[in-house]
Amino acid sequence: MKGESHMAEVAYIDASRIFPGTPPVHAVDELNLEIADGEFLVLVGPSGSGKSTALRMVAGLEDTDRGSIHIGGGDVTSVSPKSRDIAMVFQSYALYPHMTVAENMGFALKLRRMSRSAIREKVERAAEMLDLGPHLDRKPRELSGGQRQRVAMGRAIVRDPSVFLMDEPLSNLDAKLRVETRANIASLQRQLGTTTLYVTHDQVEAMTMGHRVAVLADGKLQQVDTPRELYERPVNSFVAGFIGSPAMNLRTAPLTAEGALLDGSPIPLPRTALSAASAHGLDEVTLGLRPESLNLNTSEQEGVALTVELVEELGADALVHAKPESAGSAERLVIRTDGRRPPALGERISVTARDPEELHLFDPRTGSRLSR
Repeated sequence: MKGESHMAEVAYIDASRIFPGTPPVHAVDELNLEIADGEFLVLVGPSGSGKSTALRMVAGLEDTDRGSIHIGGGDVTSVSPKSRDIAMVFQSYALYPHMTVAENMGFALKLRRMSRSAIREKVERAAEMLDLGPHLDRKPRELSGGQRQRVAMGRAIVRDPSVFLMDEPLSNLDAKLRVETRANIASLQRQLGTTTLYVTHDQVEAMTMGHRVAVLADGKLQQVDTPRELYERPVNSFVAGFIGSPAMNLRTAPLTAEGALLDGSPIPLPRTALSAASAHGLDEVTLGLRPESLNLNTSEQEGVALTVELVEELGADALVHAKPESAGSAERLVIRTDGRRPPALGERISVTARDPEELHLFDPRTGSRLSR
């Protein structure tokens, strides 16, 4: 564990990375974000959102063209990468093929002229944490992808840095190993207490690992919050559609005195939501419904009438993709339902909102959240 003296909060202060061009590209645009000492913060967003660029700015591998980067309270904007007391773990493990696991893990310490016995002790301690003890004398080619990833982690751990920076470290692993390694990294970080900035495009990874998650789009920070808050109170329709698997159903719906019309069927809305919409002068809203917030009725009761076009059977539950029967609506709704009795392809069903409090309303012009 880190000593109390080893404070390592990280802060972006109006930090921008601008690539030349016509017009110039703001890959990271006036980012203000603080990562607390000992926190595991995940940066997530689609390809091209600026998340890897933002990570590399902390490492010093990308310039900060405007604003500044602080580590442990000190401005490191113009400090060289090797003097920043950070350790990076990349997607490509970048191991030396001619060195053993132990030599790969201890190489940075050897460059620091540390004694051979001290290096061996640190490497063995890290190897024990990572379950690599039996493999220390092997070469990388003799290891599986998951073991190589653990060696890359070990190489970062032995340096005892102030900050770990991890750039999509699991994307080369198969799905089962990814889930397992995710859990290992999260528990390792808890053990070590090292401030960690972790980049991924996979929002499930972000939600299961981060103390907090920062969502980026087009270089701009959209929201930073706990996974639960991001899920329950997305600040805009981008975050709403990006966080959650499968994605939230988002539809433009005209307003009525009682609520909204979803594909021609009335959906009651809480009064607070209706007054927020009228305060913005809106006659329609973007309505957000999570697949698990919809009740599926297999008879054609009241609600939105749909025809089942696809059923994904996932075991305990099933995802039903169904097309509204109202003319002019081409977009399917996705409903999460009990996996033991899913409806059949071509079956006519109807859906109702489970609880008006679980509806999300956004301004269709700006995408901003309207209420709750």
